[in-house]
Amino acid sequence: MSNTKILIADEVSETGLQPLRAAGFLLERKTKLSVDDLIAALQGCEGLVVRSETKVTADVLGRAPDLRVVGRAGVGVDNIDVPAATARGIVVMNAPDGNTITTAEHTMALLVSLARRVPQANSSLRSGKWERKSFIGVELQGKTLGIIGLGRIGRAVGSRARAFGMNIVAYDPFIAPEQARDLEIEVAPLDDVFARADFLTVHTPLTAETRAIVDREAFAKMKKGVRIINCARGGLVDEGALFDAIKSGLVAGAALDVFTEEPPRVDHPLLALDEVIATPHLGASTAEAQEGVAFTVAEQMRDYLLSGALRGAVNIPALGAKELHALQPYIELAQSLGRFQAQLVDGAVREVRIEYAGEIVDLNAAPVTRSFLAGLLRDVSARVNAVNAFLIAEERGITINTTYLRSSTDSVPAIRTHVLTSTSEQSLSGTLFGYGEQARQGRITELNGFHIEAIPHGYMLVMRNQDVPGVIGRVGTTLGERGVNISRFHLGRRERGGEALALIETDAPLADEAVEELLSFEPVISALQIEL
Repeated sequence: MSNTKILIADEVSETGLQPLRAAGFLLERKTKLSVDDLIAALQGCEGLVVRSETKVTADVLGRAPDLRVVGRAGVGVDNIDVPAATARGIVVMNAPDGNTITTAEHTMALLVSLARRVPQANSSLRSGKWERKSFIGVELQGKTLGIIGLGRIGRAVGSRARAFGMNIVAYDPFIAPEQARDLEIEVAPLDDVFARADFLTVHTPLTAETRAIVDREAFAKMKKGVRIINCARGGLVDEGALFDAIKSGLVAGAALDVFTEEPPRVDHPLLALDEVIATPHLGASTAEAQEGVAFTVAEQMRDYLLSGALRGAVNIPALGAKELHALQPYIELAQSLGRFQAQLVDGAVREVRIEYAGEIVDLNAAPVTRSFLAGLLRDVSARVNAVNAFLIAEERGITINTTYLRSSTDSVPAIRTHVLTSTSEQSLSGTLFGYGEQARQGRITELNGFHIEAIPHGYMLVMRNQDVPGVIGRVGTTLGERGVNISRFHLGRRERGGEALALIETDAPLADEAVEELLSFEPVISALQIEL
């Protein structure tokens, strides 16, 4: 019998925990604990299993000296301080695919209920009324379902909607056209999806780019009578704009499983509308899903605690101390380069080429490649991380090529990346500067053939312009008038009087109006804001 103790801190399926019990681990189930009680319960525990209720903070992790692994019986890990866990060598695991089917099915349940007004009719009948004419619905057959986001759940919804005879049109900037054709789904620009959809469902992670992706401007592009479904994340749909669109008659109805604030307040305006169907975040709430995610996490934790095998981890796999010390600066630089490239590219990524040079050639650069891909694909899927980045890339049909260059010259960057879409190629390079503990810091050294030196951090403006007098002054004036301070200004050019590139680090983000004003200046060719 093993002496390894594992704390079950939330309500988790007992059947799903069977792999841990069968392996002989000692399981203690204590739920709804205060922070102090949680810390006390964790003493002597090497594993912790949670759902979404228990908050695993840096303080909790720091006061659990025996903890080796945290398993989240679900998808998100928002309630776990993953960086703090990584810093302490604690592996964090989840079950990223456990809710795919159940969330897709709940989406379909809301889709049908919305089309036929099932909850409203049920409520009316139970109140003693018989109002058949008041609940005339619409058929799904022949209607167009717009899907924003073609991850696993979006694809599952599309497959099921086709069985109802619906036409599917989807937006996903990260999927290649060939993949969409294989799925029998038409991919179109976002505005086209808005304009054509009779029903619109959202299935993307919540990021800075996707927050309020369905907003007032989006509603203005939709046909009258459209119906909206959100079973993904609160915040993807602008709730105030949705309320106004329903009141104006533009939107015929909405079905919401998630809200920006959960639980929503009792007097939430949307809950007062008869056109709105709402459920309390039930997307993953089926017996099969709850048992499935618990079983997956239990198996993963069992294998890690018994043999060190890592599956389903959301933080970087454990490395030897010496190897980690050598690779960590490259891992951090690669992730920054990936995040930068993600904001440079326009369209579905088809291929990634990475060239390594210098001392990294003699190391195992796989964790560095994973880190770059995790940065590049972070907005593609809520489940992407340094461990599963290769899998996500494979699912998206992205080819990964790595090359090792043995060069004796210091002018060759440590990491050179090329990201290719069907219409463009972006190159970005970086290297480490200095020696010693504090000096090995990453720098961007090249962008699309322009040689620069910039710290990959914070807010940046990438600007291409004709190399003529007055451009730098115009940029400084435009930003200064808006109270935005320039911390660093990096310039690169290939030849005098030709095309130049500026990488401008700022202390705050630029408003869209500031970028538009710069673009209106004739010598400016392009301007793009980057946030790292």
